[in-house]
Amino acid sequence: MAITQAMCTSFKIALLNGEMDFSSDTSQVFRIALYTSAATLSAATTAYGGTIGVTPDTNEVTGTNYTAGGNVLTISANPASSGTTAFLDFADTTWTDATITARGALIYKVGGSNPAVAVLDFGADKTSTAGDFQVQFPTADATNAIVRIATP
Repeated sequence: MAITQAMCTSFKIALLNGEMDFSSDTSQVFRIALYTSAATLSAATTAYGGTIGVTPDTNEVTGTNYTAGGNVLTISANPASSGTTAFLDFADTTWTDATITARGALIYKVGGSNPAVAVLDFGADKTSTAGDFQVQFPTADATNAIVRIATP
């Protein structure tokens, strides 16, 4: 079992097919689900497999104040570019007063098959005990943004 940080390959195809919209006026909803170290997530991950608010995905975190499917994400920086790299940013997200342990996360679009966007690897288990569990997204720029498209 391993979590490998990546932009999901299926996301790249969906983007080229016009199925993903990160514009400021999008009606699409994106979420982030947390996973234990037993999860296998990588560029080959295609979708969130649980039922939002009901049944967690395989090896998704469970615990106090965590709901299957995770949190809704807010796009905090609309798509922009620097040089030949385009990027966007999500606002940090917090599970308040939560008791959970997570090793990584999956960003996905809500609807249809809940298609995957990106896998995050926290590098080690992160734990909160009756406290805030926060995912902080990096600076929205061509080098650091979680969602970025660059030319080699």
